[in-house]
Parts: sequence; structure tokens; C-alpha cells
Amino acid sequence: MIKTSASLLACDLANISGELSRCKAANVDWIHFDVMDGAFVEQITYGSPVLKSVRAATDMFLDVHLMVENPAQQVKFFAEAGADLISFHIESLSDAAETLKAIRALGVKSALAVKPKTPIESVYPYLALCDMVLVMTVEPGYGGQAFMPETLDKIRALREKADGMGLSGLSIEVDGGINTKTAPLVKEAGADVLVAGTGLFKAADMAEANLLLKVPQKGATC
Repeated sequence: MIKTSASLLACDLANISGELSRCKAANVDWIHFDVMDGAFVEQITYGSPVLKSVRAATDMFLDVHLMVENPAQQVKFFAEAGADLISFHIESLSDAAETLKAIRALGVKSALAVKPKTPIESVYPYLALCDMVLVMTVEPGYGGQAFMPETLDKIRALREKADGMGLSGLSIEVDGGINTKTAPLVKEAGADVLVAGTGLFKAADMAEANLLLKVPQKGATC
């Protein structure tokens, strides 16, 4: 089943509560919460206190993406603030296996994220500890970038590997440049969670845009 995750980076941050209500009314599945520390990526966004406020304003599934150098130091704070799932980068300084175990011990779903230029094979040793893998389809740190079609092969390889390990329930999330043209491509490759920011929040009709991301589109190309 295809799920959508609305990236709050693209919302009206002065009206987060209203934007969360709009997502729920549009049948968006998850809320994507990007955490940037100014070190792992250049930008700085928001931290666990903001997530706590988001949690108080909605009962939607909160999909937290840590783009930070030392995620092992942060997972406790985001779990306590209400995260339902926490993803962190394989390229970070933290030990992947131990951090995944720590996330699960906190009662939260665990995920690894991988940059476009990082070989997908780097996450294979940790798949049994993951509920999801986030494949970045743009370089992390900035919204509004163009989808990188070379990432499709990574999604296919990951889905094949997970299925071969008996992990057919592993979710594959994609983030970056996802719209009605690229959504069919990533779904065909094996992704089942689509992160969208401007494609949802800036749409004239969010519910229609959300539906179009989920349903099959014929003749799609990058």
C-alpha cells in the first residue's frame, strides 16, 4: 500500500497546526519532520521541542528524518517528543547497528537513510534492524531540488535484496523531487512511502494532489 508523507519544510510554518489539519483532511498518511543541524548539512531547521508541539497538535504518524552528525545523541529526545519513526543517515558518525537498536528500544520504528551518491549496499548489513530505508532522491539539505533518476536503480536493488532476505515488509521511502511525474517511477522501482513537500502544500487542492501521487500514472518520465 502506497503512503504519502508531507514534508513540513514546505508548509506555512507560522500556521503549523492549521497545516497539520489540512494534511489530515486531505488523507495524507504521514508527516515528515526534517531535522538539520548545520553540520551534517548546511541548513538548520528545528528540534525536538518543535516536534513535541507538533505531536500535541495531531495524531498523525510522525516520520522524523535526522540529518545530523551524531544521531545516537538525539534519538532519545525525538522519541520522547512523540516520533513514531526515526530515520538517520548511514553516512553519519553514529554506529548504525547500535543506533537502530536504541531507537527500537525506545518503542519507535527505526530506519536508515542513504544519500544519492552512497552505494545502497552500505545499508544491507543492517536491514534486519530496519523497519524502513529512506532513499534520498536529491542531495539532502534543501527542498525544491530536481529528482535524480539514477536513484531508481538503488531502489530496485534494495527491494530485490530485502525480498531476498525475507524482508518483504520493509518499507522503502523516497524523498526529493517527488511529484506526479516521478511518483510512478519510484513506485515501479519498489518504493512505497513517498515524501512530498511543495507538491502537497503548494497544490491548489491538496487532497487531489495526494491522490495523484498514490494512483498509477501512465507514460511517466523524468
